[in-house]
Amino acid sequence: MPIEIIVSYDATEMDQDALALGQILAGEGDPLALAYVRHAKEEGDEREQLAAEEAAELLDSGARLLGKPDAPRFIVFSASTPEGLSQLAESEQASLIVFGSEYRTAGGHVEPQSSARRLLDGGRIAVAVAPAGFRERNGNKKIKTIGAITPDDDPCVKTTAESLAKRLGAKVATSPHIAPDLLVIGSKIGTRHGVVSMSAAGLYLMGAVRCPVLVLPRGVGVDF
Repeated sequence: MPIEIIVSYDATEMDQDALALGQILAGEGDPLALAYVRHAKEEGDEREQLAAEEAAELLDSGARLLGKPDAPRFIVFSASTPEGLSQLAESEQASLIVFGSEYRTAGGHVEPQSSARRLLDGGRIAVAVAPAGFRERNGNKKIKTIGAITPDDDPCVKTTAESLAKRLGAKVATSPHIAPDLLVIGSKIGTRHGVVSMSAAGLYLMGAVRCPVLVLPRGVGVDF
């Protein structure tokens, strides 16, 4: 069974938030994988072995935290974290990469870290970002309402929101005055099909909400 959701994980508190969000999105269905990008091998066999063991233990700790010690784990070599994750997603046929927010983001706020920002501006895969402190603040709280924002009539935004709502037993919010528990945003008008690109309004909204945000490539949804 192919991997559907990849969590970018390095054991920081922010990436533990990503892990918590990934677990919610995966539910009992989609396979969830953890990935860590190493930028280069160490010089010398002993140093490389130590670095490899540390990376493996880092991912093992994430799997234990997830409560799924057998969860797939990937150590990727790439000079660029977003490129390494994108290549992994392509090879595993994944449809979504989950990130935590930037270091020192205020609790409850969403601020994409640099790797997520790269994928939000020209990437070719859906990106989800967890608010800072999501793992601690969310606890066992369920996602009950899902908002769907699209700059025009891109149907993939609504179908993705509906698909996720069905999985989670949630409802798609129809009123803009309802604060959702998760927000799905489409890429801006004029973006090439299959590419992620957010409008200024979308970026502003991401910073204003207090819930996880899922951003889709233009014209491409995620089937949960």
